[in-house]
Amino acid sequence: MEENVWTLLVKSNIIFQKDFHLEFRTRYAINAIILFAVISLTAVSFSIGPMQLDPPIQSAMLWIIIFFSAMSGLAHIFVREEEQQTSDTLRLVAPPTAIFLGKWVFNVVLLFSLEIIVIPLYIALLNVDVQGMGAFLTIIILGSVGLASIGTIMAAIVAQASTRGALFAVLSFPLSIPVLRSAIQGTWTAIQGGGLADCLADIQLLFSFTVVILTSSIMLFEFIWRK
Repeated sequence: MEENVWTLLVKSNIIFQKDFHLEFRTRYAINAIILFAVISLTAVSFSIGPMQLDPPIQSAMLWIIIFFSAMSGLAHIFVREEEQQTSDTLRLVAPPTAIFLGKWVFNVVLLFSLEIIVIPLYIALLNVDVQGMGAFLTIIILGSVGLASIGTIMAAIVAQASTRGALFAVLSFPLSIPVLRSAIQGTWTAIQGGGLADCLADIQLLFSFTVVILTSSIMLFEFIWRK
């Protein structure tokens, strides 16, 4: 049992490293999501000028930008396999669970890379005073993992569709509503100075929902991937 788990983790890591090195060479997904986020933040900053937005609007703005930025890049993880005709080879060399976990970790890292750039810009350009930084970062991490989980399984579903770009966002949005709702609420609380205890309900919902989505995705992925 331990050997099987270790083998699974090793193969997942190999899949992650493969995708990471491919992305490092092409920079397709990271450029797409960062460009979208920076343009959106800049446009919002110019439109509001020196005006200070209310915390609910600030938190909603952040997650709207993160969500649509993610939609512009997360699907590429499986689309690339279809475009380069490497999906059949991948099916032969690795089990479905290892493939899914490797690509899920890649999408999590991709979103974290986006946020390392976007969040400081968001704070600076929108004049956001985050008073509860610990709770703020916790919500960001959990919300991003949740979005990456949804994005990864949806990317696998739409990878072979001709209209996969639009279909990816349309299918991902309904599943993302619980994540976005709790993330926006938790971010709002953190901006106003709330600590981890104040955001506990949102943190619990984000964690629970992510576990459910991730577990369900792993169970369903084999059927999606074999077709």
